[in-house]
Amino acid sequence: QVQVVESGGGLVQPGGSLRLSCAASTSISSFYTMVWYRQAPGKQRELVAIIRSGGTPDYADAVKGRFTIYRDNAKKTLYLQMDSLKPEDTADYYCNVAATGWSAWGQGTQVTVSS
Repeated sequence: QVQVVESGGGLVQPGGSLRLSCAASTSISSFYTMVWYRQAPGKQRELVAIIRSGGTPDYADAVKGRFTIYRDNAKKTLYLQMDSLKPEDTADYYCNVAATGWSAWGQGTQVTVSS
């Protein structure tokens, strides 16, 4: 099964930026869907951003204009560029990749936005 590993989380001040990475163990060129989710304390897991094989991204309303999802097939990595971070962005962030008949989750990376 394909394995993915998230990295790039940390503690930042409001208004700061982070770039999260989701590195896959195999080529990602054939992945049907690649998604970033997050789960904040006391809340359900929510979809943050998604990019499909056709390349069209979509975002949750809460992050539109601030976050950018993109993929680098050569590096076998999915990214989430997060700018203008707010305290409400604090959560554990997870990468999910999928193709026909399977999906894979990473272990998560923690993002804390606090002054």
